[in-house]
Amino acid sequence: MAERAVEASDNATLTKDDFASDQIVRWCPGCGDYAILSAMQKALPDMGLAREDLVFVSGIGCAARFPYYLSTYGFHTIHGRGPAIATGVKLANPKLSVWEIQGDGDALAIGGNHFIHALRRNIDINILLFNNEIYGLTKGQYSPTSQQGLITRSTPYGSLERPFSAGEVALGAQATFFARTIDTNVKLMSAIFSEAEQHRGTSLVEVLQNCIIYNDKTHALVTGKEHRDDYQLHLEHGKPMLFGKDSSKGLRLKGLGLEVVTLGEDGVTEADILVHDARDPNPTLHQMLVRMRPPEMPMALGVIRAVAAPTYDQELASQLADSQARAKIRSVKDLLHSGETWEVS
Repeated sequence: MAERAVEASDNATLTKDDFASDQIVRWCPGCGDYAILSAMQKALPDMGLAREDLVFVSGIGCAARFPYYLSTYGFHTIHGRGPAIATGVKLANPKLSVWEIQGDGDALAIGGNHFIHALRRNIDINILLFNNEIYGLTKGQYSPTSQQGLITRSTPYGSLERPFSAGEVALGAQATFFARTIDTNVKLMSAIFSEAEQHRGTSLVEVLQNCIIYNDKTHALVTGKEHRDDYQLHLEHGKPMLFGKDSSKGLRLKGLGLEVVTLGEDGVTEADILVHDARDPNPTLHQMLVRMRPPEMPMALGVIRAVAAPTYDQELASQLADSQARAKIRSVKDLLHSGETWEVS
């Protein structure tokens, strides 16, 4: 932790600058990671946590440098194993706020097994998935989220594989919290990071992030100024799913799917538009939302799913307390004298 740490009692006075470390930030100029770091440093003071109560864990990749640039505790671990380390940290000290940082390759390729089981167990940690749809640190190989046909150094004739959707993987693993945001909107990122921290259980936040060197403008339909009004659907719990200029478009059910409609056309009114319910335990509509992609549909941004469920760490603590209360053997002495014993004279 940086030398200028403050006492826990002073955490209410912390600012964004207090969470900046003394390390030189080493990402490529124009990388979306800078904006994500800024959004996190902006969000942390609002969480009301002391710096010694925060831990950032990362694996391998460009995103994995994140812990170095924050004035908190942090671990730079090995490829794909971040969720395992974060799990151990949380179970060892449940009072800590634990954040795990991964790129799309780190999380969904070599780390896929750890990733899905952290979500399934619902451990009270927060996972940030930086998704630039490429391996950036190792110089531009295709990743599990790369689009079919993408030409990279490892797929010179175009990728043949169907890409993973982080949201679909998460919901398939029974995630209780999934949100999606973009690196061009610091305000939205900061708000979502704060909501993730408030959620009890595994929070997964996917950040659509640009790699200016190896996969530039991969999210341009969503983030570009000329398209963003038509392709960004900002979800808020309890509010209608409206988007477009002047919120003139919306989503409604059509059979077993979703369709885009325009207010005022064919008698469509706001009453016809679906209202977002992030807290619905049934993931059916959440699954539809995470599957949407431009140009046919807008990209769903914001908190898509946030449901209450027991956390692994809570249930483990309860199980241990119950076992200890019912145990007949409470010490090593009790154990040694629990069976046949004798004295040697």
